[in-house]
Amino acid sequence: MASTLVRNRHRTASASSPRTAQTDQAASAGHDAPDVLAEARARDWAEIQERMLVPLYEAVYARLEVGAGSRLLGLGCGSGLALLIAAARGASVTGADDDPGRLALARERLTASGTAPVDARLVSGTEGLHDARRPAWNLVTAFQPIGGGAGDARWLEPALRAAVAGAERGAAVVLTGWGPPERCATSGVLRVAHKGRSGRRSVPESPRDGLEDVAARAGLRPDGSGRVACPFGYADADSAVRGLMSTGLYDAAVRDSDTGQVAKEITEALHPYRRPDGTVWMPNVFRYLIARTP
Repeated sequence: MASTLVRNRHRTASASSPRTAQTDQAASAGHDAPDVLAEARARDWAEIQERMLVPLYEAVYARLEVGAGSRLLGLGCGSGLALLIAAARGASVTGADDDPGRLALARERLTASGTAPVDARLVSGTEGLHDARRPAWNLVTAFQPIGGGAGDARWLEPALRAAVAGAERGAAVVLTGWGPPERCATSGVLRVAHKGRSGRRSVPESPRDGLEDVAARAGLRPDGSGRVACPFGYADADSAVRGLMSTGLYDAAVRDSDTGQVAKEITEALHPYRRPDGTVWMPNVFRYLIARTP
């Protein structure tokens, strides 16, 4: 993974910071900055950050033997990489996300891949998620990890309720979360996200208990769990900042301060993880919970 990211260095090194490079791009393109920034952040997620969780996707799919006959719903599907991997294994896939930029990129990926099944479907949000004319899902995944910031699981519970309504009885539901802070090098960099203008830090939800709590509130019964190493590797500090900010975990910090200041603080926090060649490497462990629908 790291070598791939290093080879792509020329694609990311031109941005001095998310704010400066993308705002200049917006101005030169003649568009409103917020729209261009949102599009750029979605592409940063697709091109830089989303691939960091590939070991998690593959471990879950291998354990649940995803393939032909799997009818998968991906909640918070992002730009569709996890869907694409499942489709390549023969699964029928549906993806839901409330970020229009990420969803547009997912549509591009699934259309251009040549591996997507005919009934691949993408939905904005969870309104009208279930189509009674289609077979019920037998696997639901939520690969967007919780536990990285306070309140980052709020989107998940209503999404799970909508998903369960269209899933068959006993369907597997996979929830994911950040592992223990001592096993996640990125947890130190995430502290920037919990620091407001006042300098006080909010306390993120406990990733160890959060998955079971969310599952219980959704009426799901636990049926196994596991941990997967997902190191975050970046070609350089600039691409690391762009990738991390594309997660949305730093949005509150940006609102309290500004993009440039948050980017600067992330860059400083990355210092212990920079290698002599300029690459950034942060070992992490993520946890997943397999639950079953009633």
